[in-house]
Amino acid sequence: MRNRFALAAIAVAATLTLAPLTAGAQQTETMRTPDGQPDISGIFTFRTLTPLQRPSALEGQDTLDPESAAQFEASERIRLNRDLFDPESGAPSAGYQSRAEGGVLSYNEFWYERGVELTADKRTSLVVDPPNGRIPYNPEYQQAARIRGLNLRNGFADHYTDRSLADRCIMGFNAGPPMVSSAYNNNVHILQIPGYVVIVNEMVHNARVIPFGDENSERHGLRQWSGDSRGRWEGETFVVETKNFLRETSLGGSSKDTIVVERFRRADPDTVMYEFTVEDPNNFTRPWTRGQHRHARHHGGRPAEEHAEGNVAPAVASGRGRDFRKNGPSQRAGAGRFLCLGLGGVNTRHRRRKEDERCVAGCHS
Repeated sequence: MRNRFALAAIAVAATLTLAPLTAGAQQTETMRTPDGQPDISGIFTFRTLTPLQRPSALEGQDTLDPESAAQFEASERIRLNRDLFDPESGAPSAGYQSRAEGGVLSYNEFWYERGVELTADKRTSLVVDPPNGRIPYNPEYQQAARIRGLNLRNGFADHYTDRSLADRCIMGFNAGPPMVSSAYNNNVHILQIPGYVVIVNEMVHNARVIPFGDENSERHGLRQWSGDSRGRWEGETFVVETKNFLRETSLGGSSKDTIVVERFRRADPDTVMYEFTVEDPNNFTRPWTRGQHRHARHHGGRPAEEHAEGNVAPAVASGRGRDFRKNGPSQRAGAGRFLCLGLGGVNTRHRRRKEDERCVAGCHS
């Protein structure tokens, strides 16, 4: 009898000891598609409060301790909260001009999904190489970008082509390639079929059909807005190289000669890890890398972004910009007023805050 109890106790102890190991083995087992490829499919969000580049105030700090991270997160949530902006004075630290300078507040905070916390490791930048967390722009590009940014901000445009690709809804400002967390629409749907991976971004409904395998390795040579993407498997990681862009994309410093290498790896049923490296001989002094960032599963259907069919903003922008240069500062407010439609379009004006209703009417004048 005593021996039976001893054997039973040993069996129970062995079961309790081995159970976690078995569960752990199940959790790390690679998810696979029916044709045997590692499964990276699903609907994910890639939003985060961690900035792409390290702020100058955090120079030299790769990560933050829990207390400093909480303070930074709280400060950023307040700084970026649209409901706290004064429509008259604007919010210069968040990139919004005062009313006198032509600035207009459009969406309220309800429509934003920029992320509310830093990455799990509390990094101060998503860029990990160079080690200073800053994108290595060359001086010539920085000067040209500064002037272009001022012109766009002030509504200067003689033609619709003077506006950015994001304003014209040709390239989403976060859709990529590469994908970068931004103010909203930080959602992506990844699908897999034999020989192909499809990446569908909510922003601008951008869809990249990416072939992989030896039979699909040859490129057609045509330049496209989103470039020409080709994939390959390196172990459990799906590597995508994109080149042959038509011109610059929504990524600052990009050009027709940009090469982007993205890496996707399934970490667990709810997570795909994502990183990318960018090189461009025209505007960067060296290649740079945004480190691994968690793409968390989005529970529910893929969100659908509305777009601006028949958007009158580009025409308004051109007219207001010419008026400003012809008549001087008296037209400045008019020059900037188009911005209330420039990103959202006429079919979304019902979303605007009440204090901007006058702007919606003014945009058509």
